[in-house]
Amino acid sequence: MSTDLAFAERTLVLTPHGRDSQLAQTMLDEAGFRSLVTPHLPALCEALEQGAGLVIIAAEALRGADLEPLLRHLDQQPAWSDLPIVLLTQHGGPEQNPASRFSPLLGNVSFLERPFHPATLISLVSAALRGRRRQYEARDRLIDLSQSELRLQRTLETLEQQVEERTAQLRHNEEALRQSQKMEAVGQLTGGIAHDFNNMLTGIIGSLELLRRRLARGRTEDLDSLIDLGVTSANRAAGLTHRLLAFSRRQSLDSKPVEMNALVASMGELLQRSLSESIQLDMQLDPQLWVAEADPNQLESALLNLVLNARDAMPHGGRLLVETLNQRLAPDFTEAHDNLAPGDYVLLRVSDNGCGMPEAIINRVFDPFFTTKPIGQGTGLGLSMIYGFSKQSRGHVSLNSMVGRGTEVSLYLPRFGGALEQDEDPQTQQPLAAQNGETVLIVEDDPAVRVLVSAVLSELGYAFLVAADARSAMPILDSPQPIDLLISDVGLPGMNGRQLAEIGRQIRPELKVLFITGYAEHAAVRGGFLDPGMQLITKPFTFDLLTAKVREMIRD
Repeated sequence: MSTDLAFAERTLVLTPHGRDSQLAQTMLDEAGFRSLVTPHLPALCEALEQGAGLVIIAAEALRGADLEPLLRHLDQQPAWSDLPIVLLTQHGGPEQNPASRFSPLLGNVSFLERPFHPATLISLVSAALRGRRRQYEARDRLIDLSQSELRLQRTLETLEQQVEERTAQLRHNEEALRQSQKMEAVGQLTGGIAHDFNNMLTGIIGSLELLRRRLARGRTEDLDSLIDLGVTSANRAAGLTHRLLAFSRRQSLDSKPVEMNALVASMGELLQRSLSESIQLDMQLDPQLWVAEADPNQLESALLNLVLNARDAMPHGGRLLVETLNQRLAPDFTEAHDNLAPGDYVLLRVSDNGCGMPEAIINRVFDPFFTTKPIGQGTGLGLSMIYGFSKQSRGHVSLNSMVGRGTEVSLYLPRFGGALEQDEDPQTQQPLAAQNGETVLIVEDDPAVRVLVSAVLSELGYAFLVAADARSAMPILDSPQPIDLLISDVGLPGMNGRQLAEIGRQIRPELKVLFITGYAEHAAVRGGFLDPGMQLITKPFTFDLLTAKVREMIRD
């Protein structure tokens, strides 16, 4: 509907018979109201499209006429509009009760019976136009409101764009900060770990070089000390590698039921020897402690690391407390930590009354390669290794400290939920050597490892076959050659060792498999990687462990 001011308040008149139209227009003109007389209903509807403030229609103009255009126009009015209509009726005429017919159709209708007094018409028109003006005011307010909403929407869109740009900038800054922290970590790695590795490699290479020189000269005395030196350095390097893997949660865990009290008690003498005489070691072990589920070797390493950290925090002596407790974690606690489910946990807590740490240090203690010790005296992987071990074990670690009051580290490990196996009676140790000419298939891509494993098994009387990759091993598995055990690296080129084992078991359903690996992401938790009849050992491993595993698996 048009809102042109020239048409907004005009009165449209439709009285097709007699002089009603001229009389009504004359009265309206004398009262100062603009009007337009229309000859028929279609002309009235056409004029309505341009705009009107009021319509005066004689009732007889509607009888028998096509009302659809008029009704459609009224139905399509905007929400603010309710066009007033004055319906002229005839006293004593055939249209005795026009309200009953036209009121529901036309909506805002007033009735004026003819003959009417001019003052009555003008009064009715004035009231109708006042109502129409209020409609226009409502329209204007709606327009203002709509424009305000549009301006607000544009402002919000601008704010959203600014927020998005600011968020993108913050993310960019965060990424730059993260990259900077990575570079700082690499710097700490080169300053600490590389220093330690160089010392360890010097011990390994130096001892081997001295062995070669002495053997070349025929000197065989005192070789054991050189061998011990090389092995000690190699074991230190292996331990450092395991700590790196523990931090990255890529170590291979052999989780099993652990009696934590027995484990802590068995380490008592070692822990006491690691402390100075000025430090008092106390143990408070819960006699009703639940059985935990964890890798016992990694748990021992974590406890030793915590005790050594506590020792370094008490250079002038103090009290070190090792506790075990049962702990039930509620959802309101676990929801704040990733990878932690509500339930029962076994708690190992190590507390000291040493120097403590300020908050700035507490916020970084679990960061990789962060250490407060001088270069060469710490790699910064102790607590980060414990953090990675706890997360990989579906547990949690927390640290509380106060300067001058001491530090408390709590390691939460999940409670074991299965049935405990009964320990078998000790039996006579089985010999490691082959007893019936057993045959082992060795699949290893590293030539040095392949040669060493073959040599060790050969010395024990095992027959062996070797392959450098899965493709070379497939024809052997598919042949009639008896194979008592498959030893395979996990990270083979092409088809990996796990896939080779799957195919091998399709050919030989009873095939036993021993995996050896230095890094295997999918073997990080053995329970999800190994099927029955499969075991795994990680590099570097001792040959005593290798031969014991081979004998155990073949005997079973």
